[in-house]
Amino acid sequence: MTAPSGLLEHRPALRAGVLLSPPLLNGAAVVHLVKDPVSGAAFEIGPKEYFLVSRLDGSRSLAEIGEAYGRAFGRRLGERNWQQLLGLLGARRLLAGGPPPQAQAGPGPQRTGTLLRGSLRLVADADATTARLHRVLRPLLRPAVLGGLLLVLLAMEGWLAASAGGLFGDLWWLLTRPAPLLAVASLLWLSTALHEFAHGLAARHVGGTVGEIGLRWRLPMVIMYCRVDNYRYLPRRRDQLAVAGAGAFANLLFLLPFCAWWTALPAGDPTRRVLGALLLLGSAQALVNLVPLPPLDGYTLLGHALRVTRLAPASSAYLRLRMRDKAAAAAYPVRARRLYLGYGIGSAVLVLLLAAGLAAAVVLTAP
Repeated sequence: MTAPSGLLEHRPALRAGVLLSPPLLNGAAVVHLVKDPVSGAAFEIGPKEYFLVSRLDGSRSLAEIGEAYGRAFGRRLGERNWQQLLGLLGARRLLAGGPPPQAQAGPGPQRTGTLLRGSLRLVADADATTARLHRVLRPLLRPAVLGGLLLVLLAMEGWLAASAGGLFGDLWWLLTRPAPLLAVASLLWLSTALHEFAHGLAARHVGGTVGEIGLRWRLPMVIMYCRVDNYRYLPRRRDQLAVAGAGAFANLLFLLPFCAWWTALPAGDPTRRVLGALLLLGSAQALVNLVPLPPLDGYTLLGHALRVTRLAPASSAYLRLRMRDKAAAAAYPVRARRLYLGYGIGSAVLVLLLAAGLAAAVVLTAP
């Protein structure tokens, strides 16, 4: 089939709103994610395809983009190559002026699952709800304010670490008193809800969107959830890190007034002992969530920091390949080999250290 005459003079453009991610390491390859926010469909492309697709803005002809591609990759593109790429984008309805995309289905049923396991959507438009909350809290999200709060929280955690012996004693005391134990558990549950809202608020602040807010249960556990959409496509790494780390920050911020109350009470006061246990458990809740193991936020943070997707499964696959076929494993890029080997070994050591630390804490602090 012959390409239309003058194809290279055309100036096609991606449809407004199409999302392109930064480069991500996925196994042995570097990929970019492409997402249509209207249909919700996403797929991966390689660096060469990204070079072309990211330049389809309507201001440059295909010939001009092809010349830049030739200089970058040492290969010229013909009309047939362009026909294939534009055909793919057109079939996915990603080109401006083409058929309108098919919108993704609206919000699903408000409740899904069974009595023992399921979820319940709490708001009809989670993004609009988060936007309203963001407008109210935006003055508190300035870098100077957040930086000051971070310093205060670090000081609080240092103080609590120095008082760890007494706090563990307060925890053992609490475990034998059902009423205050229930109160502490309720406050920790509230902290998890704030954790989820913080992810959504941070996403909204840096340009992401919130897809859903609701309750999820695996009886006897019931937790809040906030599904953040599209923040993987944010161009700045620090914005992605801010969204991933916002939950733990909110957990620690929640503890700040209780820490002030705790310090104001005399030693031996029953309320002080309840607060001491709350501070210990709340700090553990926040800090453990920063451990870089799936599905914790620390794992997400590490993935964004390294610009890598599927870090744990890709590391496992690489290590298995390394044991089975060293020649095939050697074909991985140097950066991939180092990352996957380092994470595989590091995560195993981390799990052993966490288990040993937990056992030592139980033995040393038991009454």
